[in-house]
Amino acid sequence: MHGGADPRLLIINTCSLIIGGMTTFHAFLGCSLDGYIAGPNGELDWLTVFDNTGYDAFFESVGAMAMGRATCDVMRESSPDYYRGMPIHVLSATRPVGAQPTMGASPVTVHRDIPSLHAALSADGVERVYVDGGRTVQAFLAGGLLSDLTVTRVPVVLGGGIPLFGPVPEPVTARLVTSHATDQGAVQSLYRFPTGVR
Repeated sequence: MHGGADPRLLIINTCSLIIGGMTTFHAFLGCSLDGYIAGPNGELDWLTVFDNTGYDAFFESVGAMAMGRATCDVMRESSPDYYRGMPIHVLSATRPVGAQPTMGASPVTVHRDIPSLHAALSADGVERVYVDGGRTVQAFLAGGLLSDLTVTRVPVVLGGGIPLFGPVPEPVTARLVTSHATDQGAVQSLYRFPTGVR
């Protein structure tokens, strides 16, 4: 639910992103009523008061994390044990490539771009990957690699902050799979992208 690597640095020709293998990429995000995933300075206190409906089941369905440098830095500082030992793969144009210090119990590996990250996960036999961080989710979506997105829209208007979506090369059509209201008045929806690799 945080910022990450600049998608302009990550998106190389869409065809080159689809490397092969059965690794698929999935996102689970919360956003405000006016479409922000965090406040202007990355604030999340407005979101964390709501129940994280469905998150545990989603988390148990994936085998690795993919995120940008900024998300990694924020989580390392604030909640290093949040990912419960899950392997973390970080996209960064500036950090040294390869293994980095662990985040809590989670091993951390840095990749320069999406194709190298995808290749490494496919080689490791990871089937489902949790993509976290707003810009990183945008990059996977724009590259045609995001299979689906679960978004929980909470009844809070922020008036500004980090948007759920940014620019994409062309319109992306999503198919609504499920949608339901929570007891706290949030609406959680699962969207599937026909351009995603499944």
